[in-house]
Amino acid sequence: MTEELILANASVVLTDETITGSVRVVGETITDIATGSAIPKGGIDCEGDYISPGLVELHTDNLERHIQPRPQVDWPHAAAIIAHDSELASTGITTVFDAMRVGSIPSGARRYLKYARGLSQELWQLREADALKISHFLHLRAEVCSETLVDELDEFGPDDRVGLVSIMDHTPGQRQFRDIGKLEAYMKGKYAMDDDTFIQHVSHLKTLRDRHGDQHEIETVKAARRFGAVLASHDDTTEEQVKVSAGHGIRLAEFPTTIEAARACHDHGIKVMMGAPNIIRGGSHSGNVAAQDLAELGYLDIMSSDYVPSSLLLSAVQLGDIWGGLARGIRTVTQAPAQAAGLKDRGELRPGLRADLIRFRIRAGVPALKAVWSRGQRVA
Repeated sequence: MTEELILANASVVLTDETITGSVRVVGETITDIATGSAIPKGGIDCEGDYISPGLVELHTDNLERHIQPRPQVDWPHAAAIIAHDSELASTGITTVFDAMRVGSIPSGARRYLKYARGLSQELWQLREADALKISHFLHLRAEVCSETLVDELDEFGPDDRVGLVSIMDHTPGQRQFRDIGKLEAYMKGKYAMDDDTFIQHVSHLKTLRDRHGDQHEIETVKAARRFGAVLASHDDTTEEQVKVSAGHGIRLAEFPTTIEAARACHDHGIKVMMGAPNIIRGGSHSGNVAAQDLAELGYLDIMSSDYVPSSLLLSAVQLGDIWGGLARGIRTVTQAPAQAAGLKDRGELRPGLRADLIRFRIRAGVPALKAVWSRGQRVA
């Protein structure tokens, strides 16, 4: 017999408003949204708690953090993947695009070694074994400032669930690290680099960009088309960089670093995604534009938890306060990212869509999760 779930007497967060009502689920699908506080037989009294769609995460480094919890520490991958999956479920994320870097640097003062092909295969093996709680896709972060990007992209194909490809360029002195002092503090703090090693690292990256960068960018655009994936830009800083992104057919901009770039993105029909930690901390840890400034100017569309999974829901609540409506804030972590990724079966509370749901209440301005469902099954 197909299971039925009725979440009643709830504050139901719809696309444009929040209503008092109920959500009915049969099996894996939302079948009805009703208004009113009545609790039908067999229904769960939510006592006014919010019910919203499950969160959709397009860019998170969380899996990388689990497989390498400390520099030079390689954690068992199956254990890391399962822990990562469970952590995301516990924060209300029901769909994730796991970010994996492609483009290695096996030489130089700071090496980045290939891992994405092998790790993604282990991820899919666990998915086939029904060991994961939530829905996973791949987000390939294509680093043009590297040595092996083209070869690594060629290892993936249309059957690898690559939903998103972002063009990354972390060459020092531009984009995220226009202020090389910020990069120096980051690298010395995380990797204990001394002055000479850091100087060698910067010089090596600039050499790689000069040698490979332009061709790598071209090949990344081709690869995204081959995968059938959404193509994104990363850390656009100037209007000219946004024009280049638009020329590639990009419709999603991850973390533009200036108001100028965010405004240009909207002028070109490109959705702007910012990091939730930026909203919560009141600014960028790299010294770039504050996400709140973009929100107040109307240039912010999508939020990403980036490096703190629990920040995603909190950022949506805080944006709701800024904009004067929780539904609009929740849209940045549900409907907007789902649409940007081309997912039409989730991101809203609407009959016929996947029953990815979260239940939470707000205490002292902070959302407290009480339950999470993925395809109608409770996972947290």
